[in-house]
Amino acid sequence: MDFSGIFWLLFFVFTVWPMFKQQNIERARLRLIQQFEQKRGSRLITMIHRQEAISLLGVPISRYINIEDSEHILRAIRLTPDDMPIDLVLHTPGGLVLASEQIAHALMRHPAKVTVFVPHYAMSGGTMIALAADEIVMDCNAVLGPVDPQLGQYPAASILKAVKQKSIDRVDDNTLIMADIAEKAIKQVEDFVARLLSDKMDAEKARELAKMLTEGRWTHDYPITCDKLKEMNLPINPDLPPEIFELMELYPQPAQRRPSVQYIPLPYGREDTKKPA
Repeated sequence: MDFSGIFWLLFFVFTVWPMFKQQNIERARLRLIQQFEQKRGSRLITMIHRQEAISLLGVPISRYINIEDSEHILRAIRLTPDDMPIDLVLHTPGGLVLASEQIAHALMRHPAKVTVFVPHYAMSGGTMIALAADEIVMDCNAVLGPVDPQLGQYPAASILKAVKQKSIDRVDDNTLIMADIAEKAIKQVEDFVARLLSDKMDAEKARELAKMLTEGRWTHDYPITCDKLKEMNLPINPDLPPEIFELMELYPQPAQRRPSVQYIPLPYGREDTKKPA
């Protein structure tokens, strides 16, 4: 094979082949989504934010909830008949409050049942969206998180606390402005979360839980487990369908030269793990 042939072979391997592979994954996703919809008689929407190598050079791109996500999900909800249930798969670290509130509000207004599936985690804005559902189905090891607002790199509650611990003459104008915005942000998010919870519990309980989730009681990455969510009287179902895990496998992380986690990807029974005689 001459140099030109080697060049075109390498070009195919590094550019064309990844595109074919990505198309095959997309088709597999659509097939599984259609099968799940037929099984449940619902519309399945996915919002899965993982690092995924989608460019020609395989550069991983980090994802979070943004306005583009809310536009797509709102369109999917508009295309769904009022009497058709909506299933939403959530796997996200969170994102913009505006986009999260838009999605949550649209789900809350949908007349038919809304179910959110959480296979691993739905933090921050993802938790806000989950609270809009009639039922949250999550793996027993999956978690949600607090929805306390963040201003830049700082929690809004921490900004307010820092200002209260100093005399007013020792606080610069920029920090005072940030504190004013932080106070408004906490109040706005608390009011919205209380509205989301109002159809799941009485108004007093809804306000109490909304305050707990937004006041900065925990760090922003604090994992709220299934057991704790049940204690909050939220509609939690631990029976996550196996199809959701199959779907997650079709959103692969970018390959690493040396994987940090490795195992034989087969379910084991006790007879499989017995040592040979």
